[in-house]
Amino acid sequence: MSLAGKTLFITGASRGIGLAIALRAARDGANVAIAAKTVDPHPKLEGTIFTAAEEIEKAGGRALPLAVDVRDEEAVKSAIAKTVDTFGGLDIVVNNASAVSRTPVAETDMKRYDLMQAINTRGTFMVSKYAIPHLLKAENPHILMNSPPLDMREEWFSGTTGYSIAKFGMSMVTLGLAGELRGKVAVNALWPRVTIATAAIKNLLGGDRVMHMSRTPDIMADAAYAIFHKPAKSFTGHFLIDDTFLYSEGMTDFEKYRAAPGQPLTGVFFVPDSPPPPPGVEVTGKRWE
Repeated sequence: MSLAGKTLFITGASRGIGLAIALRAARDGANVAIAAKTVDPHPKLEGTIFTAAEEIEKAGGRALPLAVDVRDEEAVKSAIAKTVDTFGGLDIVVNNASAVSRTPVAETDMKRYDLMQAINTRGTFMVSKYAIPHLLKAENPHILMNSPPLDMREEWFSGTTGYSIAKFGMSMVTLGLAGELRGKVAVNALWPRVTIATAAIKNLLGGDRVMHMSRTPDIMADAAYAIFHKPAKSFTGHFLIDDTFLYSEGMTDFEKYRAAPGQPLTGVFFVPDSPPPPPGVEVTGKRWE
């Protein structure tokens, strides 16, 4: 199992889960196009497309930093074309970029609502659309969304309707594309069981306390890595939870992913009751509202 020589196009790869997936592939010698907006350092968010590129190359991969706003059609088309020109093809697309604002309808600013729909749902749709012609030429092509299972319940919408529409929109793209590309390109979604220790979670949910009750992004990276090795012609249309999927692949040690050893884990939103956590995994904190 190796991604050596494979080319990945990852949105939102300047930090967090996107960067973790990039680094996991880079250790095999993969090529990674970093499609993200952050060119200059941000006061609250670590990492730029250039610092990500440095990390990827230090890990053993080849990096292509691309300043891309996934709302911009021409920017997306150009970035995918440059990726193919630079590396000779495209094997894997990871739709990871997201905007988050968990507020009730009456308190949601329409500019923020439009931003979430444009980045999460429309961005995922558009990146996938323009990647398809190139993926169809690849040996084992995959599209992976960082989005939840399609579990339509009131609790996942109440108090966070705008964000939920945008995030489940990514999963709807997964469902549709899995059918359209079945037997040709694998299209799957991956979602964490517990909060992941990223800057977004720290800023959104309450600082270091939530970070200590989280897992590191490595669990999502390892799960994505395993997905990319599945046969594209048959492994498609799945909505996977990170630890359950890794357990099915033989993983039993989940303690190594704990951000703070000995601290309880808190559940993330959108995780359905089934499948349950793997044996030995306890999620004692609440699902964040």
